Amino acid sequence: MDSIVLLRGDQPTLAGNRVRRGARHRGSAVMVAGAVAMVLCGCGAPAARLEGARQAGRAFERALGAADYPRACALLAPRTRQQLEEDEHQPCDSALRGQDLAAAGEVYDTQVYGRQALLRLRKDTLFLSQFKDGWKVVTAGCVPQGDKPYRCSLKGG
Repeated sequence: MDSIVLLRGDQPTLAGNRVRRGARHRGSAVMVAGAVAMVLCGCGAPAARLEGARQAGRAFERALGAADYPRACALLAPRTRQQLEEDEHQPCDSALRGQDLAAAGEVYDTQVYGRQALLRLRKDTLFLSQFKDGWKVVTAGCVPQGDKPYRCSLKGG
């Protein structure tokens, strides 16, 4: 495994192969240590959580590919949807239609850490969080920036 995903709220803080921690998040060190321990001991997310994250990512991509923007919006995390609507000054489905989110292809890598997931697709990277009503897309249109955090075109506030 080449990276550890640590999210604050709805926001990814993955930076290449390094985890960025804010000074005000003292519990982050414990979370990172737990994630590292899971990787080192071979413990992973249960198959159901992995598949749930994959299915949500695939459903989001299918909805975009079919121009079913109301369905794609339903698969966004609440803060991501809110931020999109605020930034574009229009309802989510209209705002999402104007985003530059190309067909991303198949999922080839899925990493789940607790209630957070990273899905790598052929032409995109998605970050998801697990909510009471299932997995939701937190960011999309993400590209790695080496040692810097991913640059994402769709993200929550």
